[in-house]
Amino acid sequence: MQIRLGRWVPAVATFLASLLAVVILIPGVSLPGRAANPTSLEYVSPEWLSQHANDANLRILDVRINPLDYIQGHVPNAVHIADGTFRGPNGRLPVQYWELEKLGSLFAQSGVSDTSKVVVYSDGPNVLGASMVAYLLERSGHKDLAVLDGGFKGYQGAGLPVTREFPQYAAGNFTVKDDPSVRVTLDQVRQYVRDQSVKFIDPRPSALFSGEQDVFIRNGHIPGAKNIPWPSFTVGDDNPHQLKPLSEIQALLDRRGISKNDDIVVTCSTGREASLQYGVLKHLLGYPNVRVYEGSWTEYSAQLDLPVETGVDPDL
Repeated sequence: MQIRLGRWVPAVATFLASLLAVVILIPGVSLPGRAANPTSLEYVSPEWLSQHANDANLRILDVRINPLDYIQGHVPNAVHIADGTFRGPNGRLPVQYWELEKLGSLFAQSGVSDTSKVVVYSDGPNVLGASMVAYLLERSGHKDLAVLDGGFKGYQGAGLPVTREFPQYAAGNFTVKDDPSVRVTLDQVRQYVRDQSVKFIDPRPSALFSGEQDVFIRNGHIPGAKNIPWPSFTVGDDNPHQLKPLSEIQALLDRRGISKNDDIVVTCSTGREASLQYGVLKHLLGYPNVRVYEGSWTEYSAQLDLPVETGVDPDL
């Protein structure tokens, strides 16, 4: 029996072309393994922010802890909302991120809408507050994000305009779209500790990582974690809000054996420090598999069945 395919070829080709068009054109349909609308997170210069501060679609969030710092002077059109506003008790643990609907309400009250480009800044070592709020925006489904490289100190140091005027704005229209791909749960961490299937990066100071400093219910770190303190990503005392050149950060990660092929979980004390290295690895250096353990050592140390390791990282 002979099968003649010739007359079917045009029909098959037409069908395949139509199917491809459907995949490409219909919103919400994407090819496997590829995000339909990935988040963009960048670090922008003080000069860029000054040039764009009056853009209608730009929302600037000043997340410095002390409101008097903001009142004394801030980037024009910046809205103040301290980074601590986004965390509190959850009935089991302190300083945990608020539930998504509350996060969305806070962003809307700050004037953030679905189409806004959002730039976040703080000052000094509180770059962690800026990176944390950027992480929470991504976690809530927002797509167009930036952190001010150098923070407010860098902005002032560049001689750029500062104001004491408060911007007048309407509440934003912020739609929460949970993105669970950015984080891991305690149950997942339990599994990863058992099967050693991920690389944990711990950006805390060495004294906390080693367990030398007595702070938590139990002190130390997740077994096998690599201690890469977060200040090693910044220029240091001159301005801890400014990143080192990405080539230097990449060289550091290479020396510590952190590969783009690794499944990486960043864990710290309360989920705040982890956000800096998460953003740099995932968005600036293109590491595809990076997530945050939000409960971090606050949660892990309270689980008495989980193993704890102490001592300094020998490769630090």
